[in-house]
Amino acid sequence: MLSAALPDPLLVALVGGAGGVVLGLAARLGRFCTLGAIEDLLYQGSSLRLRMWLMAMAVAGLGVFSLMALGLMPLGRTIYHMSPFSPLAAALGGGLFGYGMALAGNCGFGALARAGGGDLRSWVIVLVMGMAAYAAVSGPLAGLRLWLVHGTALDVQSRDLAALLGWVTGLPVWAVGVGLWALAVMALLVSPVLRGDRRALFWAVAVGLAIVSGWAGTVHLAHGGFTLIPIESHSFTAPLGETMLYVMTSSGGGLSFGVGSVLGVLAGALLGSAIKGHFRWEACEDPRELRRQILGAVLMGFGAVLAMGCTIGQGVSAMSVLAYGAPVTFVAILGGAALGLRQLISGFSRIV
Repeated sequence: MLSAALPDPLLVALVGGAGGVVLGLAARLGRFCTLGAIEDLLYQGSSLRLRMWLMAMAVAGLGVFSLMALGLMPLGRTIYHMSPFSPLAAALGGGLFGYGMALAGNCGFGALARAGGGDLRSWVIVLVMGMAAYAAVSGPLAGLRLWLVHGTALDVQSRDLAALLGWVTGLPVWAVGVGLWALAVMALLVSPVLRGDRRALFWAVAVGLAIVSGWAGTVHLAHGGFTLIPIESHSFTAPLGETMLYVMTSSGGGLSFGVGSVLGVLAGALLGSAIKGHFRWEACEDPRELRRQILGAVLMGFGAVLAMGCTIGQGVSAMSVLAYGAPVTFVAILGGAALGLRQLISGFSRIV
């Protein structure tokens, strides 16, 4: 078999890359964008793109717990289950991320998707966010992050809502997860808003399945490979820094799921922009705009590492496993983004 002839790091990068291509296409062809969803809801009165985000969560969650029912998903081995749970870190990190996202005009995933379409401003966001993330992971801000997380972590027996509800009800964890996410899918399809837009529904489902492919692929390689492979799915904060290290020197940081995911989104976005004929070079002409984008990227980089994920990492991947921190971070991102957008629209440039 081909997989037997390829090294594990390359295989896991290919798994990340395949899902990343789908995510990049969803951003360019399906207009899947978190900040756009929040802006549409608050200022356009449209909930379509927010419902796309929620449907992606629900499909991903239904897929994850279905895999668990089949014995193919060891839920307790995800990064969200093996890390301390700090509501303060999740709320603070999510709020910083959401606020920075509004300032920058994009999240990490959105910036990658726009960069794939020729937006040079988004490359600035990607690079600065990647550096800020690594400063928080293992650089000068790592001590502050660890102090915030470990100093405020709660001593909890479980790490996800499905396990908690399973303990309360006596039901298997997988049954709780499948039931909750199946109800969520049905609730989203009751309204004609998403059901009536087949393109939006298709790409929302595609995003959810891309998240499932990440979980399933890394589980398979972790069990069958010879290299220690973490069980993970897509997120776009620390992987930006990983990709920068890999591009600069593969010996400083090798191939990983995150590197493949980042490169896959760029490839998918490039393909999607070419299909629609939207590829064009764009640059920043306003120094104030560039200043806001750099500040926003720094806040996103630190905030997402503190909260252990971004709009995709926490908002879809962590949500799919019903990790405790996911809904806290999700609400905080929404709140931070709403605050940042309000200040921008009210004349934030005069304050900065």
